[in-house]
Amino acid sequence: MRGGVTATQKPAWLKVRLPSHGEFFRVAEIVKAGRLHTICQSARCPNIGECWERRTATFLILGDVCTRRCGFCAVTKGTPLPPDPEEPARLAEAAASLGLAHAVITSVTRDDLPDGGAAHFAAVIAAIRAKSPGTRIEALIPDFGGDAAALETVLAARPDVLNHNLETTESLYPAIRRPRENYRRSIAVLAAAKARGALTKSGLMIGLGETEADVLQAFADLRRAGCDLLTVGQYLQPTAAHPPVVKYYAPEEFEALAAAARRAGFREVVSGPLVRSSYEAGRLYEVVRRKDEGTCAT
Repeated sequence: MRGGVTATQKPAWLKVRLPSHGEFFRVAEIVKAGRLHTICQSARCPNIGECWERRTATFLILGDVCTRRCGFCAVTKGTPLPPDPEEPARLAEAAASLGLAHAVITSVTRDDLPDGGAAHFAAVIAAIRAKSPGTRIEALIPDFGGDAAALETVLAARPDVLNHNLETTESLYPAIRRPRENYRRSIAVLAAAKARGALTKSGLMIGLGETEADVLQAFADLRRAGCDLLTVGQYLQPTAAHPPVVKYYAPEEFEALAAAARRAGFREVVSGPLVRSSYEAGRLYEVVRRKDEGTCAT
């Protein structure tokens, strides 16, 4: 892939404005009052201003401390607290207060729990459905250590979208402190969810040193697993202790990747410098729903 800039300083297309709209502060108040976490805050998402001003947020359940030490991630690593049994109800109340049409629920990885936190995911989904029956729910899950029963627990709760991020290409897994076999585990999680009839989604971040062939291979692997939806965004180095950015991709390169992903068979794609896995999540779902309705009508 040609274009982009070398990783000396952030290019102009990565500039984001500081939040100033009243809705941003309203979301912040609701999250704080509910004693909730968001991946927007924990992962230092560059879109927090834009998304919160639109009254959307990606909730982070099971605490804000992760049991894994993936090299790309800004989330705190260490020993987490036990799951909070009152969290599902508080989160459902927050989702209702925000009037969310599409709620994205994700979690830290909890390898300390027998089911990886799958039952807690199911409890959160059930609580939101009880409080806000019209809210669509996207579950952005960890790999649960490859536990098929844990995945089934989440799928049985009937999320509208089952999202699991591949994160990067297979050859770069060691660079982000993930065993290469975890790449195949993630592909298997998506394939199993698709086999159960789920609408599946995954995300990639680029800029860690991957080649075009690497990216296209990841597209092919995801499509063989039946993955429906895809997000592609620029890796940004959270701190000096994290792997450096090798390349900043230009917006037109992201457009070219989106076109390649659509040719590979993804039903919808969002690709851009500031795109993250839950960015425009509701719009992606709506695009697919409308396509399905159009197919049914013909």
